[in-house]
Amino acid sequence: MTEQQRTQLSTMLNDAIARVDPYRMLRERLELHGSRLTVRGVSGDTVIDLDAYRRIVVLGAGKAGAKMARALEDILGDRLESGVVAVKPGHQEELRTVRAIDAGHPMPDEGSVAAGKAVLELADAADRHTLCFVPISGGGSALLTAPLEAEIEGRPVTLTLEDLRRTTSALLESGATIHEINCIRKHLSAAKGGRLAERIAPARTVSLILSDVVGDDLDTIASGLTVPDRSSYQDAAALIGRYDLAERLPEPVRAVIEAGVAGTVPDTPDASHPAFARVENVLVGTNHAALTAAADTARRAGYNTVLLSSQLTGEARELAKTFVGIARDLNRFELLAPRPCCVIGGGETTVTIRGDGLGGRNQELALSFIHELDRSGRFAEDVAFLSASTDGNDGPTDATGAFASLGLLEEARRKGLSPARYLERNDAYRFFEQLDALHKIGTTGTNVCDLQILLVGEHSTDHSTA
Repeated sequence: MTEQQRTQLSTMLNDAIARVDPYRMLRERLELHGSRLTVRGVSGDTVIDLDAYRRIVVLGAGKAGAKMARALEDILGDRLESGVVAVKPGHQEELRTVRAIDAGHPMPDEGSVAAGKAVLELADAADRHTLCFVPISGGGSALLTAPLEAEIEGRPVTLTLEDLRRTTSALLESGATIHEINCIRKHLSAAKGGRLAERIAPARTVSLILSDVVGDDLDTIASGLTVPDRSSYQDAAALIGRYDLAERLPEPVRAVIEAGVAGTVPDTPDASHPAFARVENVLVGTNHAALTAAADTARRAGYNTVLLSSQLTGEARELAKTFVGIARDLNRFELLAPRPCCVIGGGETTVTIRGDGLGGRNQELALSFIHELDRSGRFAEDVAFLSASTDGNDGPTDATGAFASLGLLEEARRKGLSPARYLERNDAYRFFEQLDALHKIGTTGTNVCDLQILLVGEHSTDHSTA
């Protein structure tokens, strides 16, 4: 990998992230003229007469929550009465009216519970003359935690934070997709799966949603706080069986799921529920928007650019094989486009934990890419690759992802580092740390899944190596 390739990959990622900056997006998509607010969503416009409401409040959750709240403060001004958003530590903004509560991610903590309580209190206080803006973004499932209270066989059962933490840990380690994880989370929450919309009703709800899930399924983003739920307790029970999780889940969690299947605990509300009569869920930002920005930068740099997909899923180490295969075809046949070529994909992969290492899905994908290069010979002299998250933190690390190239593989060999062994331990962070190939950009304040950027060939004669 040349220095120029590394710089180009970094610039493409930076431009992608800038395009989905939450503050910028809301300022572009919300336009106030007098009392009329136009909300421009991906699927159409919503026009609201603000004078029709006595109170306007903000309540929401997600890594982008503070930036979205600041945009709403600046747009609405004195019309905004109050608000609460749950955010990840390090994602705070200077807010005047909305209270931002630090909460745990990916594991919920006491801050998550405090945020859940504050949001539900504000929701319960809303009436027919209240307009609620609900900024929702990735991470909301952990950041906003409201343990379900239920009555089972005549006795009250309240899930605890520790119950939810143990359940979250089991789910994250299972290899389940985010859709599957959130299906179970919804059925253990007093807010998720559309239950927040129940609490807000009969007020009007306008949710402003930044998608961090593949396919932009609104009922999965932050576990669908204000969206009709298409899943059921039966679905949650089936997933527990599929991933053999029953013995790993706390007894109260199993009891709630079983009672829900039996019909003694009410299921999450579906589209027929009257709570959704005054709810509008507006998609304002997606992974596709980030990919498009990265592609624009690649074209300006002189690359023949291909947008592969915004819906890449599956095991990170398996997706890496696909990108190596694409690189091989580009090198040999120029199959997708003439060289120099840039191929950009996005989505969200999963990692099944096999070892006790440190890393994240993007670092594991990059490590698997290098491992496949190790098995594929020297076809890849001018191949450079970056896999990175858009929120700045890949897994429980301070890196957003990692670079991969044949040059980095050769450096690893010189240092006696075996990609296969580090991959076995899920220890990508420590592998790339020794090669100075981790990509660290700090907290971005946004979250629209991940990007993978592959360069084959260079648009330059600069051959300095990295």
